[in-house]
Amino acid sequence: MKISAVLITALVLIVTTFSSAAAEPDLNSAIKAKLLRIGLTAIKVEPSPLPGLLQVQTNRGLFYTSEDGKYFIAGRMFDIDAGMVNMTEKALANIRIDGVKEFKDSMIVFPAENEKYKITVFTDTTCGYCKKMHSQIDEYNDLGITVQYLAFPRSGANSQGFSDIKAVWCSADQQKAMTTAKSGNRVNAESCDAPILAHYNLGQAAGVTGTPAIVFEDGSMIPGYKPPQALLQDLSR
Repeated sequence: MKISAVLITALVLIVTTFSSAAAEPDLNSAIKAKLLRIGLTAIKVEPSPLPGLLQVQTNRGLFYTSEDGKYFIAGRMFDIDAGMVNMTEKALANIRIDGVKEFKDSMIVFPAENEKYKITVFTDTTCGYCKKMHSQIDEYNDLGITVQYLAFPRSGANSQGFSDIKAVWCSADQQKAMTTAKSGNRVNAESCDAPILAHYNLGQAAGVTGTPAIVFEDGSMIPGYKPPQALLQDLSR
């Protein structure tokens, strides 16, 4: 019995497609296993803008690997033809946007009465410039800037700073507790299931290395403190 060339070609394509689909999870698993050996937990593995290079979202930021996971690259990728667009920062911006959406109901928000802009700030109650920024919260609000906080205890999960900021999130009046903590006073509150660790993990995955870290609505981020008027100028560009 003769089998047509068309049927043979179709069968080959089906088998090849199935094999590729089956191999991809195995390849991703192998890459994830290799990254674990160097202390990184891969959250997502996908093609990068550069053919032959994979983009890996991890618990410590964004990195690149060869397709077999043998080579690891830590750095920024730029698109020269597009005018030196930072492709790494572009990918991180998307991670931040998704994170802000995910945690929108667990932020501590200081809303502007006449809101023009909204910023998300990774903050720490032990951070000097975080305290300075918060001392001017009324000025930011008066300029139409709503400030919403995510927790980023710089000293890590097993620290006094982590416990201190968790107490703020566990307080009945979170706004008052935030102001109290950033005024240098201790906040006492019963323990709760506040998502401090989840906020912290998001910050690390999204490229936060210090506080305050100010995230705009488009996902771009400014590291460090910005006075109210200077921040307004950046937002209005």
